[in-house]
Amino acid sequence: MAERRGPGPHGARGASLQFELILPAAPGPVCGVDEAGRGPLAGPVYAAAVILDVAAPIAGLRDSKALSAARREALALQIRERAHTWAIACASAAEIDELNILQATLLAMRRAVDGLRLRPHRVLVDGNRLPVLPMPAQAIVQGDAKVQAISAASILAKVHRDRLCVALHECHPQYGFDGHKGYPTAAHLAALRKHGACEAHRRSFAPVRAVLGGSA
Repeated sequence: MAERRGPGPHGARGASLQFELILPAAPGPVCGVDEAGRGPLAGPVYAAAVILDVAAPIAGLRDSKALSAARREALALQIRERAHTWAIACASAAEIDELNILQATLLAMRRAVDGLRLRPHRVLVDGNRLPVLPMPAQAIVQGDAKVQAISAASILAKVHRDRLCVALHECHPQYGFDGHKGYPTAAHLAALRKHGACEAHRRSFAPVRAVLGGSA
């Protein structure tokens, strides 16, 4: 887990106009949460939690999937420098296999919120499912395109997981993790069939189970 708190007074005066329409103004800091890595066949699923500083706005925040890799990296740096507080957490491939991907994702989200130095008054989560949290929370479908704090979390989680995939590629270059990032592309599936699964692969996912002979 990684965490850092930036300067400035805490609080988030509605991370976006859409947010202000969804919820009344919160009396304390509002946190955005999103994940990266639910679909890949290998590696952990990551989640990030971000409380933005309204006094230090960041231009260009949006769903991480709508940004180039270079733009994500640049925005991630600004988020880490300007956000009030942020945290990144994960659930491992072993936890995914044990719990299932949904429950592992919710676990990573809870760990990210728990990792914040500043306790949020309210948590806004991308999607339609919520982790168990000790504070009020709301799930927002397509929240990463509607709420800036969720967009920021989406960017941090995506950048962090992409860096992990580069590290996985260095350990296991035969799979091409630096290119497909673990997703079930034709190239990844062909590498799985040729080389079998490595320790980073999620045994509970059907394509990996298939190369293991259905024993996982």
